[in-house]
Amino acid sequence: MATVALTKETFEETVSSNEMVFVDLWASWCGPCRMFGPVFESASERHDDIVFAKVDTEAEFELAGALGIMSIPTLMVFRDGILLYSQAGALPAPALEELVGKVRELDMDDIRRQIDQRTTPVS
Repeated sequence: MATVALTKETFEETVSSNEMVFVDLWASWCGPCRMFGPVFESASERHDDIVFAKVDTEAEFELAGALGIMSIPTLMVFRDGILLYSQAGALPAPALEELVGKVRELDMDDIRRQIDQRTTPVS
């Protein structure tokens, strides 16, 4: 599956309506972004059960700001609408594949329990 372009209008719907979403935040003038682009695209072709999306931070500066993006490229990973990973820097292909594997292996029921425990006020 090829990557999809996200905008501020499509971001939330894409993240919330797909099990796994990997988002590459990039800009055309960014050298590391241009190096990571083909790695990201290649991974999208190998993992057709994952949505691989791109946000052009120049065109979508409001979205990038709302997401707190301070450096690019930044990779964000969502599963079941939950942000699991957000890291600036271009990953090499083996590291991206390792990340895909780790995200697949997560017990999301356990993740939700951990989130609930952190957000439940103590009486």
